[in-house]
Amino acid sequence: MSRPISSRPLRLRFLLVALAAFLLGFALVAVARARTGGAGAEPYDILITGGHIVDGSGNPWFTGDIAVRGGHIAAIGHLGRVQAKRTIDAHGLVVSPGFIDLHTHSDVSLLADGNAESKVRQGVTLDVLGESTSVAPRDGLPVETQSGVTMDWTDFTGYWARLRANGVSMNVISHAAFEQIRRVVMGYDTAPASAEQLERMKALLARSMREGAWGMVLRFESGGPRYPDEVIELAKVVKAMGGNVTSHMGSEGFEQDKELDFMFRLARETGVPIHIFHFKIRGRQNWGLMDHYIQRIEQARAEGIDVTVNEYPYTAMNHPWAVFFPVWARENGPQAFATMLKDPAVQARIKADPDFRNWMHEHGDADGIVYARASYAPHKQYEGKRLAEIARMRGDADPVDTCIQLMAEAGGNIGGIYFAMSEENVQKVMRQPWVSISSDAGALNLQEPGFPHPRAFGTNVRVLGHYVRDEHVLTLEDAVRKMTSLPAQILGLQDRGLLRAGFWADIVIFDPATVADTSTYEAPKAYPRGVPYVMVNGVLVVDGGEHTGARPGMPLMGAGFQTQQ
Repeated sequence: MSRPISSRPLRLRFLLVALAAFLLGFALVAVARARTGGAGAEPYDILITGGHIVDGSGNPWFTGDIAVRGGHIAAIGHLGRVQAKRTIDAHGLVVSPGFIDLHTHSDVSLLADGNAESKVRQGVTLDVLGESTSVAPRDGLPVETQSGVTMDWTDFTGYWARLRANGVSMNVISHAAFEQIRRVVMGYDTAPASAEQLERMKALLARSMREGAWGMVLRFESGGPRYPDEVIELAKVVKAMGGNVTSHMGSEGFEQDKELDFMFRLARETGVPIHIFHFKIRGRQNWGLMDHYIQRIEQARAEGIDVTVNEYPYTAMNHPWAVFFPVWARENGPQAFATMLKDPAVQARIKADPDFRNWMHEHGDADGIVYARASYAPHKQYEGKRLAEIARMRGDADPVDTCIQLMAEAGGNIGGIYFAMSEENVQKVMRQPWVSISSDAGALNLQEPGFPHPRAFGTNVRVLGHYVRDEHVLTLEDAVRKMTSLPAQILGLQDRGLLRAGFWADIVIFDPATVADTSTYEAPKAYPRGVPYVMVNGVLVVDGGEHTGARPGMPLMGAGFQTQQ
């Protein structure tokens, strides 16, 4: 006869299972409370409630809450009643990732004023530097000054140290400038580099990337670089160290096909991703070519070339007048250029040079060329005026003579704005899925001298107000994508550009009904409206529409960065 089965072991097993289930449930509740800031959990630093969340992916907005703790997004969704040290009611407002500006000239201005007000007040939380050639290694070059800041660093490590010591309100990335690296090695020598000189350039680039540079930025004359093989050899270093190559195009007009040919060749031969700055066509006679250039980008991408571009939402551009002067007059550097301009024979040669005439035409001629910033005190009266008006003021029959004489008087140093682009083309480019939004401007404040381009104060909000709300060129979601996740993808950022739990809390809150740029060409120094809150690394730098003085930004290092230099 079999023995009866005792119920005690069964009851004991049942009790143990029940106890384990209770403990597991308790643990899950505790984890959930910790994640959501529920009772017993540490309060969140900031809680944003009820906003229209545009997460940066291009997906439709949704209503929800975002919790921030320790500089990161801790939770996102319908979070219910949770505790936070600061709560921001975002009902009726849009909450998006911070904007990433892929093409800027903030290198020196951030050392002069780390508050970066013209940028952060419109939602920019990351600036990408480098094209100004002020950050790249300066071995053997004289100390220079700009905007009252002495540029006495010798490497990226020195620049980062100064930036950290001063503090900065937004995050910063920088590329190393090919132009500056070549100048370190060769000065203003226009001959091709020797094998030894090329190796030194490659070594300087590699050093820059070990010190945090994101890649290499190019700026070359109309038609492309004089020695393409030099650039390609340096691009191979960038590829090997995990960076990308960005490029300011040369002509943006008569010779843009040649410039694209070179960039595509560089990508094919090195495999490096390429990004082209402010894709546009200048010069009325060239405006009809935009469809052709868009098709060329599409064909390159279909071929497998990783090429993207950016644009700024304006029909005027901004750079020194020297850019449209003949290369032969300025290729030996600014001091030699200033000396040559005083020679009447050189002035006559410049006036007769067909390239000079072509480039003036591309820049808008006398009615489109503006005197934006004077370094020569007697010229302050001309700031904000067009060349044709200045010629009349001076009693000159030919504005070309006025242009040359002004440059001679100012030592070749005049800042300019040029009305030379088509609004139809601006909108056509903006609609392309591989185009991001960038300013091509520095981070400024209201004390900036002269007449800066309004893009420094209004690029991102102009897109949101004028091109999204008023003109319906883009949807809100796509506009935000072009300023957040697309530039993050181009850079290879893994933890910014989207609103996701675990990502850095770079966040913008704006009013879609009122957001707008208030800066104009006539009065460019004006902060935007409709952006009440901006957060960088979890810290509010704009609160209630005012800058808080906080400087939580930091340099972000590229893939080749090594902590021990």
